[in-house]
Amino acid sequence: MKKMVGLYDYFMPAPLGLKHPYIHISCNDIGIKSISFVDKKHCEEKPNALAFDCADSLEKYFNGKLFSFDLPLDLQGTPFQIKVWQTLLQIKFAQTWSYKELALKIGSINYCRAVGGANAKNPIFIIVPCHRVIGNNGKLVGYAGGLDIKQWLLEHEKKILSI
Repeated sequence: MKKMVGLYDYFMPAPLGLKHPYIHISCNDIGIKSISFVDKKHCEEKPNALAFDCADSLEKYFNGKLFSFDLPLDLQGTPFQIKVWQTLLQIKFAQTWSYKELALKIGSINYCRAVGGANAKNPIFIIVPCHRVIGNNGKLVGYAGGLDIKQWLLEHEKKILSI
């Protein structure tokens, strides 16, 4: 018999400068399931200790006191998507990779479009740093949270490193 896993939601205030006032953290007893930028609290808050740990880690990230995350994740997707998301975790704070570099890390330059599709479906923004993947020409392209948020996150990381 499969064990029931509780679902937990928490909304933390987003930093000033982001177009959405809240960051929605969704997790279960296994790990973080999703992080998204939202305009309103669209479900009942029911946080657990992991949701609070995640919010604390994100707060430290935004305050320039945390450069990598050490939180359990509950990645749900195809085997290829999970492979892409796990590879994204290798991109260091304030670094960027092109889709081509990411495809090569996965195994083939022919995977560029497929890694772009997997990147677009990443449910755990910031912690699984899909915002650090840019076009081969160095331009910002594709971010499910919006290019303005992608730009804000990349500028935030560069600014923190320059302090």
